[in-house]
Amino acid sequence: MARIINKDTIVCMSLSARPSNFGTRFHNYLYEKLDLNYLYKAFTTNNLKDAIYGIKALAIRGCAISMPYKEACIEFIDELDGSVKSIQSVNTIVNTNHHLKAYNTDYIAVAKLITENKIDNTTPFVLKGSGGMANAVIGAFYDAGFKNGMIAARNQTKGEALAKRYGYKWVKDEQDILPKQAKLIINVTPIGMLGGIEAEELAFPSTMIENADIVFDVVALPVETPMIKYAQKLNKTIISGADVAVIQALEQFVLYTGVTPSKELVKQAGEFARQG
Repeated sequence: MARIINKDTIVCMSLSARPSNFGTRFHNYLYEKLDLNYLYKAFTTNNLKDAIYGIKALAIRGCAISMPYKEACIEFIDELDGSVKSIQSVNTIVNTNHHLKAYNTDYIAVAKLITENKIDNTTPFVLKGSGGMANAVIGAFYDAGFKNGMIAARNQTKGEALAKRYGYKWVKDEQDILPKQAKLIINVTPIGMLGGIEAEELAFPSTMIENADIVFDVVALPVETPMIKYAQKLNKTIISGADVAVIQALEQFVLYTGVTPSKELVKQAGEFARQG
């Protein structure tokens, strides 16, 4: 029997330039299985200010924030959680009695994955990207004690600023990096993303993937990006964007509902979400 939406249904949403079905399927799957009177819907906008104020005005319970709004939305928020303050990047807004508090569950997810994969913090790494997600990822690695890192970003202003904030080095082109400086490579750009103009491209040169020990691609869809597929053939240690997506979505779910689903249910929700 289908769930009935009524006047008491609590609404959650997402804002992204390119909305996907992942969050919508993940959250709604759990709402149904746990019999929660919630509804989740993905949106895009050309008026970020009014969209954020609309969350407050319409009593939307929670909102996931994706590219390119992660930094721009901060000025419209009432309170910043500790997960946001140091990195200045938002991916989650929780509305409690018309008070908007921002979190970054991407940061929380990456921190957990560093621990779960037992990555040695002396490992030299290169992170490619300089946007809001890059802030969350680099912040998590910095806070985990990684000192030997480099930021590869075509945008010199943002790339240099990000590197300077954490005491890392900035380079414009990752191909100038020596293999020994890149035992862990991290893609935080849209390269390899489903539907994008660079969907079929490797985020890093093949030689860098071959020389790396650990390959981390934050792109969640497809689950196996061109870089992930290439790394799998080489038997590299892999962390995928799908891993990040499930953990961060679960953190959001708990913030929105106060309910913590079982591990098995979360696994099912993640598998269901990736099918869409």
